[in-house]
Amino acid sequence: MLQSAAATSNTVLRLSGITKRFGALVANDAISLDLGEGEVVALLGENGAGKTTLMNILFGHYVADAGTVEVFGEPLPPGDPRAALDAGVGMVHQHFTLAENMTVLENIALGTQSPWSWRLDRSAARERIARLSQDFGLAVDADSPVSALSVGERQRVEILKALYRDAQILVLDEPTAVLTPIEAEALFRTLKMLVARGLSIIFISHKLGEVMAVSDRVLVLRGGRLVGERRTDGTTRTELAALMVGKEVAAPAVAPAEPGAALLELENVSTGPGASGSRLEQVSLALHAGVITGLAGVSGNGQSALAALIAGTERPVSGTMRIAGRTIAGGSPREALNLGIARIPEDRHAVGTIGDMSVTENVIAERYRDRPFSRRGFIDWRAARAFAEEIIRDYDVKCPSPEARVRLLSGGNMQKLILGRALDPDPAVILANQPTRGLDVGAVSYVHRRLLEARRRGAAVLLISEDLDEILALSDEVCVMFKGRISPPSPRGARSIQELGEMMAGHGLEAAA
Repeated sequence: MLQSAAATSNTVLRLSGITKRFGALVANDAISLDLGEGEVVALLGENGAGKTTLMNILFGHYVADAGTVEVFGEPLPPGDPRAALDAGVGMVHQHFTLAENMTVLENIALGTQSPWSWRLDRSAARERIARLSQDFGLAVDADSPVSALSVGERQRVEILKALYRDAQILVLDEPTAVLTPIEAEALFRTLKMLVARGLSIIFISHKLGEVMAVSDRVLVLRGGRLVGERRTDGTTRTELAALMVGKEVAAPAVAPAEPGAALLELENVSTGPGASGSRLEQVSLALHAGVITGLAGVSGNGQSALAALIAGTERPVSGTMRIAGRTIAGGSPREALNLGIARIPEDRHAVGTIGDMSVTENVIAERYRDRPFSRRGFIDWRAARAFAEEIIRDYDVKCPSPEARVRLLSGGNMQKLILGRALDPDPAVILANQPTRGLDVGAVSYVHRRLLEARRRGAAVLLISEDLDEILALSDEVCVMFKGRISPPSPRGARSIQELGEMMAGHGLEAAA
């Protein structure tokens, strides 16, 4: 059992021997950890390593099979979220728990008033929210409906909810998984203010650079067990990555590209606002066989519109779209699939999978009308299951069986499933939209290898990512998107991170175009 090197008299949280089983699966195996006052402890681990389960036990959503939780030296009753809140524990989940049809003020104050109160004292609540917003740099309009907020603003509301309840221990579960780099930097500034005021933070993340930047200590889980503890100033990203996956993680080698014919071309294409809320303004782009084209940009600048156009869920209002030299009207997902376009969607939960359907049903979801899965209008479930088993084996998807509900899979395994569905059989064009968002370092390396293999087989890959390191590591050419417009491609290494960052903010994009 590993004990915290920083466990002192000012310990605010202690978990001792926490064990949790789900049937035969041991999600947490005798885990013990401590958290000190004003300390940031990072919890690292691969998808499915047991991080979120451990925090759900702390917060009372799950009851441990063994072990105890102490907050400020007092035992915390198991399975009681109200007791956790009253003890000063706040949690910001990876997937926000906000009522979109209510205002910011109503979401924050919900559940804080006495059950005997007939109405909420909005004036007092608004004043307190304004004070917290100012003190911690969490600017948000208290009267705005949550449905109108950006992702970054919604996260501020979640943090304000915890602070409004006088949280002294804050658990952040993958807090930057859906944030842009600019929003993530704003979050880190807020965390520094919180820690300066004595709050203690457990920071769950896959992103090693962020962990190194914000934490004092790092605890590493693997297979449900605590396998490593390091002072942040005494370790490296390489060491932490090896602890996470049990072996050294090497970046995939990228050989020089051998460009082939243009498989997808856009010429002065514009779109309406569409379901994504963004539009394209006279975009010209060519995706060539054997080339990964990286598209960088801050979220909301037209990437979703471009992805929808290529996937066939939106139609151009002007301009020309060609696939393998054939002009198409667009607006048909079935046509896009039949023409060899495969998609890895931005949101694996809302768009990429259907959580209550089985693994088998999800892997054939885009091909259920095609052979060999359809016979005389009926699904051949034997062929469908065989295909699911093939994907599970070839893409190392960890799941109980092909009949398991997809919602039971970890994020990394869900992404591997989508990857297998998209890449089998070999597609001509691959739309990879944020393919590694929220994934651990091992899963990221796996996804990158698969995309590079598809490139070697001659596929044209469009990599849309807000992670500049990922863009620069994989792309043969890089474009930047800003306000619906796109720059001409730059060869690998032609522009620095600083130059690309300035173009993402709109500086110099016109000159580049």
